[in-house]
Amino acid sequence: MSQPDPVKKGANGGDLEPHCRTNGVASATATATATRRWVLGKLLFVAFFAALVLLWAEDTSVLCGGPPRPLQIGYHLGSYSVDSSTPTAPSSMPKNNATRSSSSRSSNSSSSSSSSSSGSSATLRTKFSPPIWISVPVVPNFTTTIISSWKALPVGEACRDSPTTDISIPALDRRVSPLELSAAEIHEFSFTALDDAGRPRGLGGDYFEVDLSGASWKSRPPLLDRGDGSYSLRLQVAPDFAGAFNLTITLLFRSFEGLKMWPVRFKYGRQLRKIPIIISRPNLITGDGDGGASSLLELRTCRSSDFGQDFWWSGRWTRHGGKERESECAVDDEGRYRCLAPDHPCQRPWCTGPLGALESDGWVYSAHCSFKIFAGEQAWDCLGNKWIFFWGDSNHVDTIRNLLHFVLGRADVQQVPRRFDYNFTSPSNASQSVRITSIFNGHWNESMNYLGLQSLENEDFRRLLWKFFSTEDRVPDVMILNSGLHDGFYWRSVRAFAQGADRAAEFWAEVMRHVRQRGKAVPRIFYRTTIAAGGYGRLLVYNPSKMEAFNGVLLEKLKEKGLLSAGGGGVIDDFDMTFPWHYDHRCSDGMHYGRAPAKAVWMDRQIGHHYFVDLMLAHVLLNAICSD
Repeated sequence: MSQPDPVKKGANGGDLEPHCRTNGVASATATATATRRWVLGKLLFVAFFAALVLLWAEDTSVLCGGPPRPLQIGYHLGSYSVDSSTPTAPSSMPKNNATRSSSSRSSNSSSSSSSSSSGSSATLRTKFSPPIWISVPVVPNFTTTIISSWKALPVGEACRDSPTTDISIPALDRRVSPLELSAAEIHEFSFTALDDAGRPRGLGGDYFEVDLSGASWKSRPPLLDRGDGSYSLRLQVAPDFAGAFNLTITLLFRSFEGLKMWPVRFKYGRQLRKIPIIISRPNLITGDGDGGASSLLELRTCRSSDFGQDFWWSGRWTRHGGKERESECAVDDEGRYRCLAPDHPCQRPWCTGPLGALESDGWVYSAHCSFKIFAGEQAWDCLGNKWIFFWGDSNHVDTIRNLLHFVLGRADVQQVPRRFDYNFTSPSNASQSVRITSIFNGHWNESMNYLGLQSLENEDFRRLLWKFFSTEDRVPDVMILNSGLHDGFYWRSVRAFAQGADRAAEFWAEVMRHVRQRGKAVPRIFYRTTIAAGGYGRLLVYNPSKMEAFNGVLLEKLKEKGLLSAGGGGVIDDFDMTFPWHYDHRCSDGMHYGRAPAKAVWMDRQIGHHYFVDLMLAHVLLNAICSD
């Protein structure tokens, strides 16, 4: 009888091999068991490796390649020749308007007219007679363009080139004095993305936050991504607000990384430039000496057709009245900022109505048209006997509560649930009432989150929505649709979201077909774009880069089905409205701009917070609803 093999010991004295070799059967059993364990371990390793590859592919998919055509999501499209310094008017501008350019009236005009291979050194002043407001045409075939932008890999270029760490703006860099520009005119500046070694990049996809702010002006200048590492921005200020400004450029994400499933890992979030600019008022008698008109086309109050225009809003917040310093407008015991009298009037053409009702210390938003601020009786005269249907995220909940509480005089309404169907009566006229239905779409279960458009895959949820359009003698008069924040959690890519958006648009198109078959007039449908997430939210799954892309995709799908054109609907661009205020938490908790007032410690550790951005949205909604 042979002696059994010695037992191998581990470093801690434990057995590494069992005492199991006493006979052939036991040996065979042990061998089979070991083989199974080895196979199982190998399969687990392969599965783990495959999961890593899939995760890497998901993250890399939005890095590979440059766009086949110029694109900045929701931004101005167009190009100009550096050699001739002649801008090409965007498609939304009237063809009969003559355009020309000249070097900027600044000390660096000679450098601004020089050309470079990247096209980054031109400084243009686009002239119209009379001057027109900046407009931002909607990109044709937006979904195809954005998907191909981050999927296409140019021949001969590596997928992962060096990331952007800085920019070069020859017309603005290395200045020793503030740049002086004329009000009313559209000024265009080009810049180039640079890598860590200072070399120009050859790919686009960087997401820049651009802010133009003065004492009484806040706006987001439109930006164009040319797809080759060069960008251009346009800015414009009305003569009434001439003075000192700061142009701030922050690189939030690089190479479409904000579109990833978990983008916080790839955040950049560095301020690259803060450029002082002096905006001068043109001479109203002699002009500016260069043939330009001295003032812009006057804004008029928005009409129904203004919500159906085929361009994104490029508005601005302006301030009229209020405390000399905003810090002097203190929050009261109810958490409100009532520093202007409630009936303090708007200043035309920037708005009409009681500006003090916004509780904004003088701030008001305007776009390609201005908005009416509604007094309570005017709002009830408009909404009386109407049925308004909301479908979207929890920002709808805040907006509805603010509309009821601040505008319609229902101070007893402190909050509303995510899902409800209520009739509200005027506190001063019992014969006036409005029916408001609100269905939260963050999840088919109203107590849960993070599905967005995917919630429509639940049959019970679809049946709930169908009920409001098929079981009563009437259907809603107006629909306000939105989706985005919860979609940022659920959809793994823009391509996947586009498929979900297509199914959602088809669902609502089928509902509207059924309404017509019943012989009913379809509701006026407005798409309220998703907000620009604020503060810490700028870096998360619902960051501005991703939400702007999702807004463009869903808007295109809804328009393809004819949903926004029937009956005089359109777009309400809350993304543009919120963007100038999204850099911190003064107006937002990260995802909401209309949380109820409270004299309590807020996200930024200050007492109280501003809620006027969402209250402004409530009045914009009234402008859309009442414009018929």
